[in-house]
Amino acid sequence: MKKQLNHQESKFTNCKFPIILVLDNVTGEANIGSLFRLADAFNIQKMVFCGYPPNLKSNRLKRTSRNTHENIEFEVWEDTKAAVEHYREDGYPIYALEITSESVSIDSISYNEFSKLVLIVGNEAGGVSAEILNLSERSVHINMYGNNSSMNVAQAAGIALFEISKTIPPFNKK
Repeated sequence: MKKQLNHQESKFTNCKFPIILVLDNVTGEANIGSLFRLADAFNIQKMVFCGYPPNLKSNRLKRTSRNTHENIEFEVWEDTKAAVEHYREDGYPIYALEITSESVSIDSISYNEFSKLVLIVGNEAGGVSAEILNLSERSVHINMYGNNSSMNVAQAAGIALFEISKTIPPFNKK
């Protein structure tokens, strides 16, 4: 009989990925909770909240994150541009997850040459702002086959982190 396994019983390799997830004015508490949960699932370096600090007392955020907000390193920056410029100066390639006139499919890139990466995701209504798109060295998108040209920010971040983590080397194996 099949048995559902918990994390301790699974055979997943524990490793940390050199990805910083920058949230450009993401405000929805359920989305933020989901993003914390994804950050934990993919064991990324940290999350950076820009524009709005997360309301860590929100019951909705806590329920959605399933307490992962207590395990994930994060920073809060008032200005997205300042955060992006800081990480660029630290040598991080800056990628924005947004469909643009110059974006390429996220699965068309091999990230195995990257030692670290900043991935920017945007606001629920407007996406990544034009100013931040112009600061990014590359825009990547998720191929979509229906009539809509956008998806929920947390769902998109999950797909992107999955694609990137398939080829980017982890920091170290624990």
